This record gives sequence, structure tokens and C-alpha cells, in this order.
Amino acid sequence: MEKTAKELSELTGRNVIAIKTDCTVKEEVDAMIKEVVAELGGLHFCHNNAGVCINAPAEEMTYEQWHKVIDVNLNGVFLTDIAAGKYMLEHGGGSIINTASMSAHIVNVPQPQSAYNASKAAVIQLTKSLAVEWAKRGVRVNSISPGYIGTELTLNSPVLIPLIEQWNQMTPLGRMGRPEELESICVYLAGDTSSFTTGSDFIIDGAFTCF
Repeated sequence: MEKTAKELSELTGRNVIAIKTDCTVKEEVDAMIKEVVAELGGLHFCHNNAGVCINAPAEEMTYEQWHKVIDVNLNGVFLTDIAAGKYMLEHGGGSIINTASMSAHIVNVPQPQSAYNASKAAVIQLTKSLAVEWAKRGVRVNSISPGYIGTELTLNSPVLIPLIEQWNQMTPLGRMGRPEELESICVYLAGDTSSFTTGSDFIIDGAFTCF
């Protein structure tokens, strides 16, 4: 994290900090927001992008596995949304971006991932609920729902590599997305040009969910 922060700072000329935080622990999330405000002078947008997925048939999945996925993917988003939202509500507003998934809209095949799908569907409903609650108070909340993205993690996972060819065949564009293809939507949602956009979910999936 420190190495990445240094690289970003050198690349952009901006003050970039790294804060190790367990997003499922309220006290750590609250402390993270306080440190961001103290170090960077405020908080204008927040992007919740932490997530985990456990592929296991529902009847074989342990409750501990289910709880871990829900805790990170949903509870972690809720805790961060609330901590960031409270600051924004008291300081003139802001924009929150939650990473959901196309898995909130469809059931992925062939991998069994009921906990992940359920958690991401809940993220979209949480996004819409907060957007309505905070709309007149200056805080916008939106979500993005990526399809299969060729991240370093995905492309090097022994579990996922055998599935990539099938995913590509099922995607009308015939390939996985690239991480940089998610950048512009995040810049849009974080900035003022999206001032009339709240409560929306943006699917970036190469048309995977169109059929």
C-alpha cells in the first residue's frame, strides 16, 4: 500500500496516503475517515471497492463463508457509506460510489456464488436507499456494476483461469473488460458533471447481461 501510494504521488504530484483498514470494523472505518479528513483537508467523494467472493455450492457453503462475504461486501460498504456520508452531510455534500457487480443482475455460471450475488444485489438497493434519503442534503450515491474484468488477480487465479474462455464466449464483445475501462465512469460520478445523477447503477459488462 505504501509503495502504491508513493508511486501515485510521484505520478500525479498529489498528496496520496495509505491507511490499512478492516472495512468490517466500525471503529477502524470511522478512524479511516477521520485520518483522510485530517491529512487531505476534507472528503468530497468516496469509492467503496473492497470485495470478496467464495465459490461454493449453497448446500455446502458454511455459515462462516456466507458471513464473511456478506460482512465485507455489504456491511463494509454500509459502514463506510455511513461514516463518509455523515461527514459529507455536515460539510456541504459529496459523492459516494459503491462497487456492485453485474452479479447483482444475473446469476453467474458455471461458478456457484450465491453469497456474492446476494451481497452485490443488496449493495445496489442500499445505494438507492441512501441516494433517496440524502438527495436533498447534497450527498449523491451511485453504484457501478462491472462484468468480468481482467485484473491481475483474475488473470492469475488457478480457480478462475479455466473459466475465462467460457466467460469470453458468453460476452457479446468477446473479451473481458480492462481495469482502465472503469476509470471514466468513476471520474464522472465523483465530479460535478454528474450533479443530477444519484441512485443509479451503471453496468459495464460488454453487454453480458443483455440476454
